[in-house]
Amino acid sequence: MNVLIADKFPDVFIQQLKENNIDISYEPKLGENDLPNSIKGIDCLVVRSTIVNAKTIENSDQLKLIIRAGSGVNNIDINAANQKNVFVSNCPGKNSIAVAELAIGLMISLDRRIPHNVADFKAGKWNKGEYSKAEGLFGKNLAIIGYGAIGKEVAKRALAFGMKIYAKDVFPINDPNVTVFEKFEDVLPIADIITIHLPQNAETKNLFNEKLFALMKKGAIFINTSRAGVVDEEALIKAVKEKNIKAGLDVFAGEPEDKSGNVTSKLQEVDNIYVTHHIGASTEQAQLAVAEETVNIILEYIKTGEIRNCVNKK
Repeated sequence: MNVLIADKFPDVFIQQLKENNIDISYEPKLGENDLPNSIKGIDCLVVRSTIVNAKTIENSDQLKLIIRAGSGVNNIDINAANQKNVFVSNCPGKNSIAVAELAIGLMISLDRRIPHNVADFKAGKWNKGEYSKAEGLFGKNLAIIGYGAIGKEVAKRALAFGMKIYAKDVFPINDPNVTVFEKFEDVLPIADIITIHLPQNAETKNLFNEKLFALMKKGAIFINTSRAGVVDEEALIKAVKEKNIKAGLDVFAGEPEDKSGNVTSKLQEVDNIYVTHHIGASTEQAQLAVAEETVNIILEYIKTGEIRNCVNKK
């Protein structure tokens, strides 16, 4: 089997694949527009954030499997994969703790305005009076939208902070520590913090729009570590400016695909919006767990023909 790994991948797991007589092409710098010219002769493609578009799949001549070394698969053209009988698999739940940790970190950072504190200190400004106005997280109402693996890990940590947990999901929630809600209008007006943990699809596209932001209380904290398309950014910016909403985002529209370089976003112009570099899953612990699962998917497919975590079985 020929495997192309088009994103950063731990050396120890590359070696493990080689020890199983798998031919590895390791090209972590390949981008969306490079893949169509690199896919010939490849049986299995492994990506993290790199976009696998229709042209890449159409140009393949022996591609059988695409593995997303992560959870969401919105960077892969599933329709094109279906048309060419290419299976798509992912690694759900392996980075849940890492993403949950970042979500909690953003909540604390926004409440205590940690980046503002540090920036002022670096600039030689001392403003203790301004930065002594945090409310604190204890006793706050936290609404978790999407109570899958990541949402559950957020809840565990939020409970330790003494927060009251409200949650909504498409699947039944059986957790005695959580108040389940169905309608946004029942919880968003009382939620001090809202955190989003949803996939991006037709149902969730721009789910958080002007209507939902209008339901939120003034000064609420809004966290999105899931997918940029779940949030209408214009509506978010309006809510931040008009309702003093504070936002912590790990994803945003027009996010660069490259690992370094310049970035431009309208979010840069808005105070009280903190943006991190799509690093939710980027802890060593999470990446090792995801890489291990990726290797297991490949080896199991070779030995049994079965595809673990397949997302497009017909």
